Amino acid sequence: MAKGARHSRASRKSSTFVLVLAMLLMLSFVLLMLLALGILSLPINTKDAPEANDLSSFVARAAEREEKAGERRWTEILSWEPRAFVYHNFLTKEECEYLIDLAKPHMEKSTVVDSETGRSKDSRYVEIHEMHFPYRVRTSSGTFLNRGQDKIIQGIEKRIADFTFIPVEHGEGLQILHYEVGQKYEPHYDYFLDKFNTKNGGQRIATILMYLSDVEEGGETVFPAAVGNFSHLPWWNDLSECGKKGLSVKPKMGDALLFWSMRPDATLDPSSLHGGCSVIKGNKWSSTKWLHVNEYKV
Repeated sequence: MAKGARHSRASRKSSTFVLVLAMLLMLSFVLLMLLALGILSLPINTKDAPEANDLSSFVARAAEREEKAGERRWTEILSWEPRAFVYHNFLTKEECEYLIDLAKPHMEKSTVVDSETGRSKDSRYVEIHEMHFPYRVRTSSGTFLNRGQDKIIQGIEKRIADFTFIPVEHGEGLQILHYEVGQKYEPHYDYFLDKFNTKNGGQRIATILMYLSDVEEGGETVFPAAVGNFSHLPWWNDLSECGKKGLSVKPKMGDALLFWSMRPDATLDPSSLHGGCSVIKGNKWSSTKWLHVNEYKV
């Protein structure tokens, strides 16, 4: 009898051990699944992570604000000739400031592309244009950033691709521009009229212009050849005299203007003629990305 009792107790202990082991294994599996899905995270000692730096911290904060900003984004249709749209709150305040700070040490007098050689030249010299507006003069300062230069830029470029449905690989690097009081960009086209500049990526199909700062007065982007009567727009009375020469967009930090240089049938769209009005009061910071029909090699 005693031998049977001892056997029964040993059997119960063995069953309890198996049950506890099974529960521990199940708990471990659940924890691993939560970690894999990102629902649970383990504390990390940043002192033991030398790769952790200000940029990675910025990326985390920007991602959080980007998620919140996504809830407030909305698209405004401006015109069908040219096809133009505004993505409101496209960039966060932190992203705008980051791009400005990144560009400031490298700003130089702006240049334009020579249609004969494809090389950049001082924009203070007049470039003879073959179509409606013969003068192409830019008086700002600017610099170019490499495509995919860092995680912040990669995130912005992916967002542009998501909104435009044009692959990241079809875009040139971001150009950062700064206009001070009195500085402007005369009306011009973003598409090319020569074969040299279309060798890489083909024709420019669209442009996205991101406003990195507000402008107190002036600095509008104006489309003088746009089709329509725009004097009824609610912001008409707030425009400068230059801004009233066509369809105009007032710079607002975080907003992005997308306009197409080509029509859906792949013909060039002369109504995409556009310029930057003189800044009357304040400073204007912007970032431009040109998008091509094909992959643009960098």
